[in-house]
Amino acid sequence: MAPGSVPGRAGTGGDGERPNRHDVRMDEVTISEEDRRLLGLWAADCAERVLPLFEAGAPGDTRPREAIEGIRAFVREGRRTARLRSLAWAAHAAAREAGDPAATAAARAACCAAASPYIHPLATPHQSKHALGPAVYGARARELAAGGDAGTGDEELRWAIGRASPAVCGLVRRMPARSPGRSRLDVLYHRLDEALRLDEALRR
Repeated sequence: MAPGSVPGRAGTGGDGERPNRHDVRMDEVTISEEDRRLLGLWAADCAERVLPLFEAGAPGDTRPREAIEGIRAFVREGRRTARLRSLAWAAHAAAREAGDPAATAAARAACCAAASPYIHPLATPHQSKHALGPAVYGARARELAAGGDAGTGDEELRWAIGRASPAVCGLVRRMPARSPGRSRLDVLYHRLDEALRLDEALRR
């Protein structure tokens, strides 16, 4: 349920009346174009590290690689284009079609990286997933390739934490803190979110 909403029938307010579109509000955050570029750089670095896990099983499928190249082009040029969005969707399709769980997670990291500039300036957990997804799926890919070894995923997450710029950490801090959840992905999201909120000296 969105902040500020009240229980009731779908599409109505709590008294059965349709709410005015201004009745439900979400806190907005400030995201500059430079924030988007620096987030994209970090996302590309995280996704690129695990790209070989996808390409080993699908050497002829260039979609995740092209998605990473697309986000790097955005970092250089600062333009969110329809092509970049298409590249993200293509990497998403590659993840669905991959026959190996590690390859699937690696392709999802590439998809999340290409989609990262489209994060909305809303203080919601869903938006924070856009920022954290490349590193989280990279860590998940690494541990799945190691037979489910959680320590391998934790090590990859530590690498991502060490590479996060002050701009990335500041963006995460402007979003709501994530809860631990139950799945392994939820745990990785929570650990990354928690670490990026710390002062730099405590993160290293």
